[in-house]
Amino acid sequence: MKKDIDFPTVEGVGVCAVPGEKEGMKVWVVYVLNQMDQDISNVLVSTRGYGKKGEEEVKTSELRHYFELVKAKDARQVEIITENLEGLNNQFWVSFYLGDRIFDKKFIFLPDSLLTENLIEIPELGKRGVLII
Repeated sequence: MKKDIDFPTVEGVGVCAVPGEKEGMKVWVVYVLNQMDQDISNVLVSTRGYGKKGEEEVKTSELRHYFELVKAKDARQVEIITENLEGLNNQFWVSFYLGDRIFDKKFIFLPDSLLTENLIEIPELGKRGVLII
């Protein structure tokens, strides 16, 4: 039964979005972060956007990204959020192995969370970004 399954708590792994520019367009570059002192492996990040733009319901395609390894105190770039996806819920579901245990957690950038006033220092990148842990 589901109540008998141990769902370990995810700590020290998160996602962040760093403001940038690509081809003259404002973007947010999204990274998966490993803030732990141990490497994580078989990292799968499933991404999608959803919500309303005006009166219209919007859903993006679901994308999956795989990283064999994310080293301790390091980050890997996942994807880019363009201006047309700002204002949506941008979801990043991260699954990974730490040793022989599997962990997973859903991270969501809510509408209007990708704002410059929400920027903090991200030590793993040496940049400022919006962090979800």
